[in-house]
Amino acid sequence: MTITQKNLLAIGGTIIVLLMLFSWLGLAGSRASQTAGALMILGMTVGSFLNVLIFRLPKMLEYRWRMECADASGQTIAQTAAMTLSRPRSHCPACQTPLAAWQLMPVLSFLLLRGRCANCAAKINPRYPLVELGLGLAFACIGWNYGIQPTTPAYLALIFLLTALALIDCDAKLLPDALTQVLLWSGLACNLFQLFAPLQDAVIGAMAGYLGMWLIAAVFRLCAGKDGLGRGDFKLMAGIGAWLGWQQLPLTLGAGAICSALCGGILIHFKRMNRDTPQAFGPYLIAAACLAMLRGNEIIGWYFSLASGHHNG
Repeated sequence: MTITQKNLLAIGGTIIVLLMLFSWLGLAGSRASQTAGALMILGMTVGSFLNVLIFRLPKMLEYRWRMECADASGQTIAQTAAMTLSRPRSHCPACQTPLAAWQLMPVLSFLLLRGRCANCAAKINPRYPLVELGLGLAFACIGWNYGIQPTTPAYLALIFLLTALALIDCDAKLLPDALTQVLLWSGLACNLFQLFAPLQDAVIGAMAGYLGMWLIAAVFRLCAGKDGLGRGDFKLMAGIGAWLGWQQLPLTLGAGAICSALCGGILIHFKRMNRDTPQAFGPYLIAAACLAMLRGNEIIGWYFSLASGHHNG
């Protein structure tokens, strides 16, 4: 569906209503609603930084790789100012005009600007406010369901990392070590205190996640004569195993593979993608990992109950 000005205004009106609702709940509601409202605002603010990270990190890595390759080959290339997460200032991609502070307000600035640059009237990508709103709602759900307890900051950090990895993989077909390593080590650190899984299960999960994906990739390469998985997928599964434990890996891999096959088949059927076009696998693994995080034990229990019932029958 094409996103028109009317669509954007409708989205904007919905966002305002949600903000007003959560603000009211935060003042007059229960402890759960107050926590949800506060974390929604935090999530939208963090979502603004997430947009910067998604856009800039692949470019920063590409610049560093080019410099390293030039240095290793003895070539001389013109050096430009390296991009960082803080430099240069956020600006309009069309006219390069730096954004004022009020133009950086999550979601609200997009609505005030009516989806266009204040200087050149170029359209602003609606993904920016949608990412901010999506992360805000995800944080609000965590606050509503878990309140403030030791696992809450861990849930928020995990959602942030997984969202960043999924969107970067969608855009650049890349799962950066800078994020997958943080995912791995933070998962093991959290499970020192058994926040998600016993430490032994987390360590086994990290090992099994990496080695399992490596084995699948090796078998695929042997059968198809080409690579089917990137090493970033190995590290992503290691990180997921470190957070959730080895028990959730079969569900994550199985559900991720099924979703990838279904979406790929639909895109090929409607000629939106060629059969030989590489497809990012990370977002499907991440979506499946979120399912495993929220309902993994129930799904596994239901599966074994079903299998046991069929066996007994």
